[in-house]
Amino acid sequence: MIELELQALSLSREGLLMDVGRVAAACGFALVRQRLADDPHGVLLTMIVRGPERKQRALETALDAHERIVSFEVSPFVEGSPKPHFAASRSVAKDYVPPPPPAPAPAPAAEKPAAKPDIFATAGVPQVRPAPPVAEVVLPEAKPQPVPEPEPEPEPEFVFIRTPAPAPVSAPVLEPFVELVQLDADVAAVEKLLPKLMGDYPQIFPGMKKLEQSVEAGARESSLLLAGQRIGAWVFERQHALNTKMDLEAAMTRVGVPALSALLEVEYAGNQLHIRNSPLCAEDGHSGCKFLSGYLEGLLGPVVASQGLSIFEVCCRSFGADECVLAVMD
Repeated sequence: MIELELQALSLSREGLLMDVGRVAAACGFALVRQRLADDPHGVLLTMIVRGPERKQRALETALDAHERIVSFEVSPFVEGSPKPHFAASRSVAKDYVPPPPPAPAPAPAAEKPAAKPDIFATAGVPQVRPAPPVAEVVLPEAKPQPVPEPEPEPEPEFVFIRTPAPAPVSAPVLEPFVELVQLDADVAAVEKLLPKLMGDYPQIFPGMKKLEQSVEAGARESSLLLAGQRIGAWVFERQHALNTKMDLEAAMTRVGVPALSALLEVEYAGNQLHIRNSPLCAEDGHSGCKFLSGYLEGLLGPVVASQGLSIFEVCCRSFGADECVLAVMD
């Protein structure tokens, strides 16, 4: 078995987890956890899946052919620091200063006005006869007056107006992907709650909500799984202990679906269990599908003939899906 980290970019969010989860399930991979995040270029999907190593190429081929996936990347999953999504948009640096705009081009030089035409040089204009000569009068010689030099015209001043550059648009703040450290189940909290759950059965969801709020965040899923296994085994001993070994399809039809129908609305078809309006999986909240997975493990484990019972979450209402879907395989 191998654990892979699947990162994909899609243009729409609705139903994306269900579509990609079905692709992974069809290739024989079990979903460990998943996450959706918005991005300026679309929706970023991150999935951790577990399955046979020989099926990795089949998974990549199916993802490449999926019409909703723009691009994707599949790599071995490594515990530790979270890996940034390959398609996440980069933010603009705070100290970035845009280059100044180019200086405006100088205004073109004004053209000299055209010289007026000589009206006397025009053809067809009669010539004026000169006046008769006048007796020359001799005047005393006058001293020439100095001609004042013309003052130089001031040079024109050119004012360059620089249009301020628009302020850079601030990049959207992306929510960082924080990998929660998974802890072992809080056995003491589960053992303390079991008598009340058995006494209130089938009205057990208020008690389950108190359990997930009382344990540490890292131990939440493992504690829900353990509580589901204990309650499922208790229901089997109480109502189905006389059943003999049977295949998975018969076990789900005769044991699993009737027992779950006492808790909430379910529908089973094609190895997939559809769960509507789960009280533990509120929108924009935490997923509670681990409890239902553990419940089926404890309920079906003693009666299923095969020892390879596998139950994993395909999609969940808390991650934006319309309903929760569990894949049940042997």
